[in-house]
Order: sequence, then C-alpha cells, then structure tokens
Amino acid sequence: MGIAAIVLKYRMPHGNPDIPIEDAEQAMKLVRINATGWKINRNDIGIMGFSSGGHLAATLATQSRGDAKPDFQILFYPVISMTEGFGHDGTMINFLGNNPSKRDQKKYSADLNVSRVTPRAFIALSDDDDTVPPSNGVNYYMELYRNGVHASLHVYPSGGHGWGSKIGFRFHQEMMMDFKAWLKSF
Repeated sequence: MGIAAIVLKYRMPHGNPDIPIEDAEQAMKLVRINATGWKINRNDIGIMGFSSGGHLAATLATQSRGDAKPDFQILFYPVISMTEGFGHDGTMINFLGNNPSKRDQKKYSADLNVSRVTPRAFIALSDDDDTVPPSNGVNYYMELYRNGVHASLHVYPSGGHGWGSKIGFRFHQEMMMDFKAWLKSF
C-alpha cells in the first residue's frame, strides 16, 4: 500500500511516564525531520500501538503538540484508562508507579483527554479480551465520536488479547480488510 513502517523500541517507564513519551515524541520528530529524504509525506505520519503500546500511542495522540503529534492513530486492543478497575493494572503500575495520584490517573487516561484536535483513529479489539477490558477501546471511541473526531471501531467476537496480525487469528482476513479500507479512506 506504499506505507513506510518505522518500529520504535521505547524504554519502559518503571513509574516515570516521561521516559516512553519522550522516546515516542522524539521518534515522531525524527521521522518528520527525515521525511523528505525517506520519501514520506511529513503531514501524514501516524502512530500504531498494541495493548500498553496502544496506551502510549493514544497518549501522544491526545497530549503531544507540534511535530511530535501524530496525524492518525492505530490502536489494537489498547489500554486507554489509567483509572483503577477500568484499564490494566500492570500497565498502570509500570507507567505511573505503585501509588499513582488521581491527578496522574486522569492525566494519562487518554479517553479523558480527547479533544477536537485529537487525530483520527482505527481501533480494533476482541469482545472476549480478558487482559485489557474491551471498554477501554469502546470508551475511547465514544469520546472521539463525542468530540467530532473521525474514528473506526472494530470489535471482533473472539480472539482474546495479543493477536496482532497473526494469520491464526480467526478474524485475520476481516481485520486486514477493515484496516486497509480505513487506510484508503483518507
């Protein structure tokens, strides 16, 4: 489809959310700086994340500014909320530490930070995900919709968590068709 993919191996936060955010923002800026040489449209650079990486991607989409802000976001079974009981406890502890403040929980819950300038999104998840509650992606979609942000939500009946682009995922072909259709829509 003529899409360039750049993979970021970001540092784990261990309670300091600035660490992975800085890595991801620096990567976005690096791609924009080199866009011409890499034959990439500097105004069409997105971010993709899976599970806790989806949280990082959604955090950039809702909080970053300037060249660090993605033009679109692709989220697979994302952790969105940092609120206890709604997100994924392991991700919250790794991202914010053992005793996060309510202020930080709200600041890093992407669904609570959506605005009209949040970039368009593709969200895919499974209804039977018992690792990251599907409500994370659904609630995020609802906030995008409420703010007039174009988004596409795909909830597959089964698959659990962590299927990515595995051919063994029962709905792999359907997901790939949905994904390609969304990419061609802009």
